[in-house]
Amino acid sequence: MGKLNNRTIAVLSENGFEESELTSPVARLKEEGATVHIISAKAGTIRAMKDHEWSIEVEVDKTLDSADPDEYHGLVLPGGVINPDALRINESALGFVRAFFEAGKPVAAICHGPQTLIDAEVVSGRKMTSYPAIKKDLINAGANWVDEEVVVDQGLVTSRKPDDLPAFNDKMVEEFAEGVHEGQHA
Repeated sequence: MGKLNNRTIAVLSENGFEESELTSPVARLKEEGATVHIISAKAGTIRAMKDHEWSIEVEVDKTLDSADPDEYHGLVLPGGVINPDALRINESALGFVRAFFEAGKPVAAICHGPQTLIDAEVVSGRKMTSYPAIKKDLINAGANWVDEEVVVDQGLVTSRKPDDLPAFNDKMVEEFAEGVHEGQHA
């Protein structure tokens, strides 16, 4: 019996996500019994990057305009450079992300994934980590940035890079299993 049976998790991504930062959390979520939906702006597939080259394609389960945040128990934001850059200028994506914070639901973001959280305006006052290149962006948005492999702040899980995936996945599962966090807020 998995820790996440009867839980449905959204993974919000666009083309250009870092392959392992989507595939590893999705595999772990499924191992724990969760139903996982890949959500993107357009139907079809989204394409990963690996070692600065295009790699695998992943099937999109639902488009942003058909996905209801109320149907999900948690949200994962994989990194990559291109992916968060596309999400952070998409108002539908930002609204989708904000809905998780407003409902107190757990959110897990790795590497460049927290860039989307900056534009959703949900990082102020939060203890977080990320890929070092966006450290200043998070600090300027009001986050308390620390250099640790995984940081948990009231249901918000963040990590720096693919090497941190084992710790990230463990904390993600733990927070998703706990459910709503009163300190998680928009």
